[in-house]
Amino acid sequence: MKQFEKVLAIETSCDDTSVAIVSHDGFVLAQRSADQNLAHERFGGVVPEIACRNHTFNLLPLVDEVLKSSHLQIKDLSGIAVTSEPGLIGSLLVGLVSAKTLALVNDLKFIGVNHLEGHLLAPFLKDATYAPPQDFKYPYIALAISGGHSSLYLIKDFGKYEVLGNTRDDAAGEAFDKFAKLLGLGFPGGVHVDRLAQGGDVKAFSFPRPLIRETHFDFSFSGLKSSALRLVSAFSAEDRAQLDAQASLWLKRGASDAARKIQGDDLKDFSLLSNLCASYQEAIVDVLVERLFRAAEKFNLNRVVVTGGVSANSRLRARVQEEARVRACQIVIPPIRYCTDNAAMIGLAGIIRLNRGEFSGQELSPKARSPLGSRYVSV
Repeated sequence: MKQFEKVLAIETSCDDTSVAIVSHDGFVLAQRSADQNLAHERFGGVVPEIACRNHTFNLLPLVDEVLKSSHLQIKDLSGIAVTSEPGLIGSLLVGLVSAKTLALVNDLKFIGVNHLEGHLLAPFLKDATYAPPQDFKYPYIALAISGGHSSLYLIKDFGKYEVLGNTRDDAAGEAFDKFAKLLGLGFPGGVHVDRLAQGGDVKAFSFPRPLIRETHFDFSFSGLKSSALRLVSAFSAEDRAQLDAQASLWLKRGASDAARKIQGDDLKDFSLLSNLCASYQEAIVDVLVERLFRAAEKFNLNRVVVTGGVSANSRLRARVQEEARVRACQIVIPPIRYCTDNAAMIGLAGIIRLNRGEFSGQELSPKARSPLGSRYVSV
């Protein structure tokens, strides 16, 4: 029997508030999350002060919800896991102070968890409707991609992570969101680009594939953003008016209509917008897929993972799965609820460390930046 059977997990590294209860085998008993998209939409991005304030409103009600839904009381739990690094300092503080207080009042051990480690372990989570392949195990190559991170890792074992490549400037998620803002699609924009691209031509516009011919594993997306800005800025007044009209129409249709794939007669309503999105998205996906499978080949591994918020992108999922099929490679992409920022992944990383005898003290402070793993150097 494990000393720590079930933990309460808290994730508040950016703008999503998430709470979960996770068992030692990675089974998620309950998870509840609250996003802040509406609060930040008018600003075109996450405002740290607003994110921090909203965490204070959302966190404790979510704790009550997961306890109630799992028919547990806090005294039934063995410990607490909380994201302590990296992230927005104010957001991290809300989660960390709450975890410390709950641990102190209820005489529970707690541990701070690296947010990136949570993403790398997300493939091992399971619940009533999802479980990883039974033969999935270490080692594997992991591509962790989100609004703030784009990193490629060699995962040798739990706690043994080697950084193969990082973004040199903008993360993939940021590149999607900034492009969506350029087109007038609002924030968060990555989901709009994904949906619109499903009706577009990936060859309609030419965008660069940054660093794709380099032998290292780093990423760079700032040049791609600049290329998109130059392209749109060079549009004629007629084309710009058409683009603005299509973006406005798209947003007016609302989330339910926008969720549909664009097909049939709808194509004529969004042809320019969808072609732009498809071409731009394909440039990002090409780079991500190339890096992932070249790393797997270099290290002679046939297990790969794609995780983080950008892994929700439908084109990326389809391309990775097809490439894995061709290469006879095992691919694990967790369901979207465990790819975006979530407490379940923090709970799994935390309970493993707690059962290894690792704990955090009340003096633990949050860190805005915190590397994970040693840096791989090509020789």
